Amino acid sequence: MRSSNPVFSRRGFSRDTGYAGFNAPPQAGAAANPYAGANPYAQGGNPYADPTNPYAQGQPATQAPPQYTPQTRPMTMDDVVARTGMTLGTVIAGATVGWIFLTGSLGFAIGAGLVAMVLALVQSFKRKPSPALILGYAALEGLFLGALSGYINGLPNMNGAPMQAVLGTMAVFVAMLVAYKTRIVRVTARFTRFVLIAAMGFVLLSLVNVLFMAFGGGEGLGFRSGGLGIVFGIVGVVLGALFLALDFKQVEDGIAYGAPREESWLAAFGLTLTLVWIYMEMLRLISILRGD
Repeated sequence: MRSSNPVFSRRGFSRDTGYAGFNAPPQAGAAANPYAGANPYAQGGNPYADPTNPYAQGQPATQAPPQYTPQTRPMTMDDVVARTGMTLGTVIAGATVGWIFLTGSLGFAIGAGLVAMVLALVQSFKRKPSPALILGYAALEGLFLGALSGYINGLPNMNGAPMQAVLGTMAVFVAMLVAYKTRIVRVTARFTRFVLIAAMGFVLLSLVNVLFMAFGGGEGLGFRSGGLGIVFGIVGVVLGALFLALDFKQVEDGIAYGAPREESWLAAFGLTLTLVWIYMEMLRLISILRGD
């Protein structure tokens, strides 16, 4: 199942298509796992299956064991949780700095947000995860979110809106995780196509709205206020929740099929992107509701 998340879809990370070319037809005697053909721990690549190894296949110790070659162990849930905690912790730290020092300097904060977007795009098109890029994105995105949230919190009738958005984002995450684990939400090919089409429509409408605001002035198509803005905000939050289901699916498949440990950085990156999206949509929705 190919994810709509650009981090994973770029790499073909799925049960259906395999990960990074690992989904080759199984060779004779190989395991049924589609990654067995290229998995370093599969039969053909395991250093402990080497015939010169005295412990391999019960052979007698007639030869010296080969020199040890480090192997990348498969990704585990602990790896994903640890990397996600590091990435989200960096976002929170950046947001704290932005809230305290950059609330009055939105220009600088917007610049940090644009650089964060560039770093996210660069990482999305890299073949291997770069922890430096991912943490750099998290720090700059945190600065932007913190400054923007502090600014909105200081507006009339908006005190406490960012905290409500944080709580709402956490609620969406927990609800979707429970729905996914209990199989209330099932990620199928049809589900993925629906989310992709809906997301493309949402992004296109958002871009058209920005163009109308830039060249026509005012509220553009009205997606930032009133009843239409509320509906658009709800759709954005729902789409973010559906993207979470796709992210959970990719993590589950990566663990099941023995993706390399370094892929846990991509899992953390994808989850962070989705949670930032949900928070932004939640903050916009709350701002519209409290501003009316």
